[in-house]
Amino acid sequence: MPEKKSDIKTIATNRKARHEYEIIDTVEAGIALLGSEVKSLRDGKVNMQDSHARIEKGEVILYHVHIPEYKQANLNNHPEYRPKKLLLHRAQIRKLQRQVEEKGMTLVPLSLYFNEKNIVKVQLAVARGKRLYDKRESIAKRDADRSLQRELKRR
Repeated sequence: MPEKKSDIKTIATNRKARHEYEIIDTVEAGIALLGSEVKSLRDGKVNMQDSHARIEKGEVILYHVHIPEYKQANLNNHPEYRPKKLLLHRAQIRKLQRQVEEKGMTLVPLSLYFNEKNIVKVQLAVARGKRLYDKRESIAKRDADRSLQRELKRR
């Protein structure tokens, strides 16, 4: 993500992804959208839960991102679960392809946001699925950190 956090307007985050997956690498990608999809995103309506990306024929395609119809678009509306093409350089796609070919790796979108130029971007992660004991471990670590912060705050 860009350095200036004040210029970024986050639309949605995939909180489940950080719980279900161990993040290995991240990349920022543009996303090819229709006008009614952008209008719906400006209203903050999107669901990224269970979404993922795949590399097909040298292109990265984002699946299962639910962008509801924009009410005022009437006849020119978009399908709600339309696969979306991600805009990346060829070298970036090749790098992602090599990383995903490793056993157990997948492409998961972490967040959707408008950058400083009001262009919709997606933060895509190369991730490895966590096992049940890894999830328990991260929950226990988070709880321990919370209790430590609580103790420091009391003193």
